[in-house]
Amino acid sequence: MKSAVQRPSRIFRVVVSRSVNLVLPVAVFWMFSAGVTGSARAQTFSVLYNFVNGADGASPDRGSLVLDGAGNFYGTTYAGGLSSQGTVFKLDSTGKETVLYNFRGLRDGAGPVGRVILDGAGNLYGTTSYKGTFNAGTVFKVSPAGKFKILHTFTGGADGGQPYAGLIRDHRGNLYGTTKTGGASGYGTIFKLDSTGKETVLYSFTGSPDGGQPAARLIRDTAGNFYGTTSLEGLFHYGTVFELDTTGKETDLHDFTGSGDGIFPLGALVRDTTGNLYGTTSEGGPFNLGMVFELDPSGRETDLLNFGGSDGSYPVGDLIRDAAGNIYGTTAYGGDFGDGTVFTLDAFASFKLLHSFSGADGYQPYAGLVQDGAGNLYGTTRFGGAYGNGVVYKIIP
Repeated sequence: MKSAVQRPSRIFRVVVSRSVNLVLPVAVFWMFSAGVTGSARAQTFSVLYNFVNGADGASPDRGSLVLDGAGNFYGTTYAGGLSSQGTVFKLDSTGKETVLYNFRGLRDGAGPVGRVILDGAGNLYGTTSYKGTFNAGTVFKVSPAGKFKILHTFTGGADGGQPYAGLIRDHRGNLYGTTKTGGASGYGTIFKLDSTGKETVLYSFTGSPDGGQPAARLIRDTAGNFYGTTSLEGLFHYGTVFELDTTGKETDLHDFTGSGDGIFPLGALVRDTTGNLYGTTSEGGPFNLGMVFELDPSGRETDLLNFGGSDGSYPVGDLIRDAAGNIYGTTAYGGDFGDGTVFTLDAFASFKLLHSFSGADGYQPYAGLVQDGAGNLYGTTRFGGAYGNGVVYKIIP
């Protein structure tokens, strides 16, 4: 079985152009695609911060930035920091970075992958993907002053293990998330952590037919139902889209077949007011480079975009959607230089490439985006930039 976290090689890939339907060597393809797409963009791109891989951290992963009301950004780096185990950081509106916490890789965990969330008092909540007492990850809280607290340490057993996704929080202060492994069958869990620190497993995945290894953040509707994806398993072993209702009943809304509809979904879903869900698969589609899909309330799946290389490939970050129905996302590879893209789809599924990364301005944007009130977009890349350790960037559409 192919692993959902297997990442394509940057050097030896062969890319299929959907516009000419030919297989081209990578170098030739990128030269061709640059002439097609480069002139269509008039956005303003800027790098706000370059990670050095010192005390400031390195390689922010799939966790999107969080923006507060004062214009400060918060995020995590998977590596770097004082112990090389990752950080929680703040970036103010002037571009000054402050490390709020350095993971030590002991009881506190290491390698945060998912995004952090903010409460009304400015406290941050997040997960680490490994380490901790049982080497299965943790849930943590960081105060605005940098005071750190472990809220839960996963054992890798019935309570779950390896939380790759970030959390969501309700008005009572309960936290909800997923773990990639552990649970009753070893295929991951959906869990709740109440304000006292008590963890409850709401659902344990069994692999088949309900899916396994959820790696994306949950979303929740106004009735309290959760929606998410599993990166593997299900009826065809390529992942699922699921709903978990308030009684703990899990329903498979879609099983990816591997026959044109995409495989291995890793990013979080977004939902519109009529109940349609939008998401990405990291691979699959006609060119096996990933896709953007829509799933209506009846379970009918529609391909909105099949990536072909020049427009991007391997989308793994969370999508966002604005009030006008525009969807924004990133791809980890592809574009003019093969180093990833930022894109948008409007309400009519018309595609626009907003930026192609060249390496010097960032490489591998694994994380999704955050949008401010003026419509500006912000994100991170895992690598590239001035020191090769990732960047925080801004795009004015």
